[in-house]
Amino acid sequence: MNELAEKISASELEVLEILWQAGEPMPVARIREALAASHDWDGSTVKTLLRRLCDKGVVQAQKREVFYYSPLLSRKQYQSWSVRSLLQKVYRGSARDLVASLVSEAQLSPSDIEELRAILYPEEGGHA
Repeated sequence: MNELAEKISASELEVLEILWQAGEPMPVARIREALAASHDWDGSTVKTLLRRLCDKGVVQAQKREVFYYSPLLSRKQYQSWSVRSLLQKVYRGSARDLVASLVSEAQLSPSDIEELRAILYPEEGGHA
């Protein structure tokens, strides 16, 4: 699945996001409608993006009265691949450097830090 996630373009990811949010198979018309708020893509563009996602094996099409599309790659799978890829490409595999960068650039709020403490130290109720 990693090699599939790597080949997803930014536009394809936006289509996947619509499918993930829907949580059920969707026809092209509904996908296009959901994308209309942020893009003026015509139907052929959306169909092309869906065809590419199907060709890559991350979306499936089911024929009913029209084709309905659903993701084969979950958001969690894509996020996991993205984080691993970012760690390797940018931080040479160092999760510590990634977190340090987020903290030093003020990208983590105090509540984010508390949540991380709770994950790292569950037996202490999140307090180090």
